Amino acid sequence: MSKIVFFCIPAHGHTNPTLGVVNELAARGHEVIYYSYNSFREKIEAAGARFVSCDEFDAECRLSPEDAAKVGSDLALSVRLLTDTTLALDATVCAEMERLKPDCIVADSMAVWGKAVACKLGIPFVSSTTTFAFNRYSAKIMKQSAGKLLSMLISMPKINRDIERLQAGGYPIKSVLDLIQNDDLTHTIVYTSPEFQPASETFSDRYAFVGPSIRPATQEIKKVRDKLVYISLGTVVTAAQNKKLLRFYQNCIKAFENSPYQVIFSAGSALPVSEIGEIPSNISVHASVDQIAVLEKADVFLSHCGMNSASESLYHGVPLVMYPQTDEQGGVAARISQVGAGILLTKTTPQAIRTAVDELLANSTCRAAAQVIAESFKRCTGAKGAADKILSLCKE
Repeated sequence: MSKIVFFCIPAHGHTNPTLGVVNELAARGHEVIYYSYNSFREKIEAAGARFVSCDEFDAECRLSPEDAAKVGSDLALSVRLLTDTTLALDATVCAEMERLKPDCIVADSMAVWGKAVACKLGIPFVSSTTTFAFNRYSAKIMKQSAGKLLSMLISMPKINRDIERLQAGGYPIKSVLDLIQNDDLTHTIVYTSPEFQPASETFSDRYAFVGPSIRPATQEIKKVRDKLVYISLGTVVTAAQNKKLLRFYQNCIKAFENSPYQVIFSAGSALPVSEIGEIPSNISVHASVDQIAVLEKADVFLSHCGMNSASESLYHGVPLVMYPQTDEQGGVAARISQVGAGILLTKTTPQAIRTAVDELLANSTCRAAAQVIAESFKRCTGAKGAADKILSLCKE
């Protein structure tokens, strides 16, 4: 029996894909110890792992789900948050790993403390990448504006100071690239297919493209009209985004109030449903839904294009109207456009929203492209392949 330690940031999109892998390892009789934050305890324990809270270790910084949502949107902020957390966890995590003597460490690509402690102590390491794998070829889909590139250049002195803090703490981090990408020598699990991963042929054989981790539906959704439109912009919404989101949802109500479609909204818990206004009979608005159950019946998904949501949609062959909110989501949207499985929403007026959905419903090419990606996902090895990858690196 092997002893395997997982580290993750407090974000559903980074945690959820690992749960099937944890369950697979536990079912094979291996001991899995999962370091995360208290709000994720229940789902991690349900997957079969022994949960260890990082909240107490990280008492000063206390990386929150809101912080985790910012990781990737601002490079300098991301590096500072991850550096602060790594150094806050340093002494305790190193001592814990020396005591536990795990056979392998698996860490989310953003949980750099997991990778860093594995390097520091010479423990076999696997990176868990829930977005696209990143190198100079795949990065071409993340088109940066001149303003964003200038902002990154201006922030480099701050970034370099944080890198120096990590180096002073004994971590072998040479540059910011060591934080945001894995080289070809790093064993890496990527939760997508080679066909959906940009430039997959440019990655070494240490990369395992295992496909998305899709859980079974837990509810039954009734489809009561010929076409079902599903709308969701994700679960993490800041107070500053609430007004923008409220206007968007109100425009969606106007777009579909006289339509022949059944429309299901997942509005998130941060936005009270009562604030949206009068809701027509063909539209239902919920704080949350079983997204898998809805996508099993949906014809179109109007989405922010988070990697998990996009993957779940494409797994079910559902094309997307794409309304990304961050650079990372923009990269996912760009890839969906490249494979022809969706269209970008460029305006958010009621007329523009209705036109985009109508066009996608009439576009058999997009649906066929979504089905091609669905088939590529289903050919992947999934949680079993990810577990095999991890176990192949465990110490004898």
